[in-house]
Amino acid sequence: MRELLQGINLSDASAHSAKSGAKSFRSPRPDASRMLAYNVVSEVNQRGGFANLLLPRQLADSDLELRDKGFVTELVYGTLRMQGMHDWIIEQVVDRDFSDIDSGIVDVLRIGIHQMFHMRVPKHAAVSATVELARKVVGESKATYVNATLRAISRSELADWLTPLETMDDLVARYAILYSHPEWIVSAYFDLLKSDEEVAKALFANNVPAQPTLVSWPGRSTQEELLTYGGIATRYSPYGATTTFIPSEIDHVRKRLAGIQDEGSQIVASIFATASENHMKWLDLCAGPGGKAALLSGIAGSKNNTFTANEVSEARAKLVDQVIVNARVWVGDGREIATHGESFGAVLADVPCTGIGALRRRPEVRWRRTPADLANLILLQKQLLDAAVAVTEPGGLIAYVTCSPHLAETKLQVRDALVRHRNISQLSIAPFLPAGLEYATVGDNLQLWTHRHDTDAMFMALFQRV
Repeated sequence: MRELLQGINLSDASAHSAKSGAKSFRSPRPDASRMLAYNVVSEVNQRGGFANLLLPRQLADSDLELRDKGFVTELVYGTLRMQGMHDWIIEQVVDRDFSDIDSGIVDVLRIGIHQMFHMRVPKHAAVSATVELARKVVGESKATYVNATLRAISRSELADWLTPLETMDDLVARYAILYSHPEWIVSAYFDLLKSDEEVAKALFANNVPAQPTLVSWPGRSTQEELLTYGGIATRYSPYGATTTFIPSEIDHVRKRLAGIQDEGSQIVASIFATASENHMKWLDLCAGPGGKAALLSGIAGSKNNTFTANEVSEARAKLVDQVIVNARVWVGDGREIATHGESFGAVLADVPCTGIGALRRRPEVRWRRTPADLANLILLQKQLLDAAVAVTEPGGLIAYVTCSPHLAETKLQVRDALVRHRNISQLSIAPFLPAGLEYATVGDNLQLWTHRHDTDAMFMALFQRV
């Protein structure tokens, strides 16, 4: 690789580009697709936005054709997923410390590299279009630096850039670059899966774009109705269907007759509903934006059960209220749920977590979360589970759920809960699994994996209050 880089001086290249282009008075005209992609990527990386919220809004407000919307979606999510690899390649070329490079330049470079190596865009077109974007968003002088860097990178194929990884002894470090994940997540996967091959499959699966998955809400829509949107029925959930449509353009979604929800979350909600069918009062302790709450409120209504959703954020509680039916929404800290003075037959504690089980749908999470986040999350998870136990009736059911497979957020939390609470016992998840769902249990717990089940890596444990 060193031989490939000999003779490349980015400072000289930038100076030459600046000199040759200094008298160009043409205004930059980046194409609308790449401009929109940059707006989302930079908002995510530089200002803490979330791609799954930003991108649908911007696409809905744009005048782009359907094909161009697909291009933007692939570019945004792909760039965010693979930016660990992109950054490693950039570091091999640039003439300064990576941390010293302007954040706008870095995001433009990531977008350019992703087109070159991971999309069906010819290298020369990727470089040209990305430099035009750079002229607009970071200015002419910085665009020359982008031009020189991308041209240097384009001289080799992706396989050539990755060749040095073959001699890297540290498998965690190698996989972190090859599959574009932070090392702490790779290490956690090794702890869980115990197999180099399984870890590689799991990391690879996180980088494969997932088709949007719709969920029907009982009483408002059916799985069969969703099949008209160009997809197929979900394998394990009786409520879902994939789609080839952009979700924001689907009538059922716009009219709040159906939602967008990964099949893993649908499976969790379905298991909870099945296990709780003999209990009349259901509580969703941490309703979030309302995905599981919307499905569960519909199922509860069909069984003449009552349903309550609790959400700590008033803004998100309003979102929950928009999608549930015949149910209550409480706004408050789930840890203080007992202050309402009510008990429930079944309580779902879908607790805040690192979210590393949903990396294919929320790619920025892998770069945003750190091991330091675990300590606070673990404490919060314990407190919420304690609160769930406190408001569950004797003989009632408690479901503990995370969208993370990390040991500290899953099996260790279950073990600690059983030690803290002598009035609960764990139930086996096996009797409540959907037909055909295999290799999805760890002991008595549910553990889905993206590479095995094509779902988010959801974890679920069931307890009975005694």
